[in-house]
Amino acid sequence: MKQEQDGSQQYLTFMLSGETFGLGIMAVKEIIEFSGITEVPMMPDCIRGVINLRGAVVPVMDLSARFGKALSVPGKRTCIVIVELEVDGERQVTGVVVDAVNAVLDIADGEIEKAPSFGTRMRGDFIEGMGKVNGKFVILLNVHNVLALEALANMPEMTAADLAAA
Repeated sequence: MKQEQDGSQQYLTFMLSGETFGLGIMAVKEIIEFSGITEVPMMPDCIRGVINLRGAVVPVMDLSARFGKALSVPGKRTCIVIVELEVDGERQVTGVVVDAVNAVLDIADGEIEKAPSFGTRMRGDFIEGMGKVNGKFVILLNVHNVLALEALANMPEMTAADLAAA
């Protein structure tokens, strides 16, 4: 694979609650406007609902809520990143709500540090690493762990009191 040979990988970078995150570009299918989400009852708070993507029903996850924060408040630059993963031999398509998409960046392998074991406000298994770009850090997400929909079925509902305590 070319990306491994030249010692860098491409990431789609985006903003969420004032922090910069990155997703491996190979998992990103497309980026669409934030609109047309149909709420589904009895879903975990981090699932905003579903959208119709060219005839397919696609669940939409609010990453802010997935990381234990309040639901994202849609703004002018809010969009849905459509991510496609292979899970247990099947194709899983999920939309993720982000505050704003920044750019696609090449991050050299030497500029990626291991995920810190302390000091982050999110689960360590959600972080693949920390990319250094122009003197700043980009939190590189482990997309398989973040978007593990089957794990959400076992996740207890978070109440407003739980969020306030976080």
